Amino acid sequence: MSRTSPTASREAALRIALAARMLEHLDVAAFVGALAERYDLPLTEAKLAGVTVDVLREILAGDHAEENCAVGVPLDVLKSIHQIFKGEGKESDLPAVAPYQDDEMPQSIRVAVASNHGEELDGHFGSCERFLIYQVAPDAVKLIAVRGALDADQAEDKNAARAALVADCQILYLQSIGGPAAAKVVRAGVHPVKQPKGGAAREVLVRLQEHLRTPPPWLARIMGVPAASLRKYVDALVAGEA
Repeated sequence: MSRTSPTASREAALRIALAARMLEHLDVAAFVGALAERYDLPLTEAKLAGVTVDVLREILAGDHAEENCAVGVPLDVLKSIHQIFKGEGKESDLPAVAPYQDDEMPQSIRVAVASNHGEELDGHFGSCERFLIYQVAPDAVKLIAVRGALDADQAEDKNAARAALVADCQILYLQSIGGPAAAKVVRAGVHPVKQPKGGAAREVLVRLQEHLRTPPPWLARIMGVPAASLRKYVDALVAGEA
């Protein structure tokens, strides 16, 4: 689920959201208003690309701009925001996606990972930049999609919009998630699994693969197969019927 911002193009809204993440306690609405006052609406990628470091300093410094004050924002942060506004620097760590066709991997499940960098499990549900989508089978792991999550923050219900991004998955790995957000993820049919320490996504998925071979009850329910602990009883029942 996504929605274009009424004040900015979709890509411009994503760049503004990325920039806002770098500035603690930023009033995003006021920031967008200041940009719109200088560059008129709607804000576009071309307009943001023309925002200089000096303009950013003046907007953030407000009445103190004439004193060359950046209100505690370091120059390197201003330069990073400038790069983001130009569309540079944030996409370089996106991992490569492998082609995938439905039913290509028998006995597989679809798994989402909340991420901010590369193929790392290092994201909170409500603030991660992307969801990495994997198809996981007992003998193979394939990254099949990378779904940007920041556009969902433009939605009226951010948590529901983010949950919709992973609604085709059975499991969602993340470092943390709040109770109300977790309820919406579960309502979307996805099982959230918290990994507070994070780590390399594929290392986490290798451990999941081991469970796919002999699934515990919670995973068996997701896969739609008998749990390993119950399998001997099912086999005995089938043998008896035969």
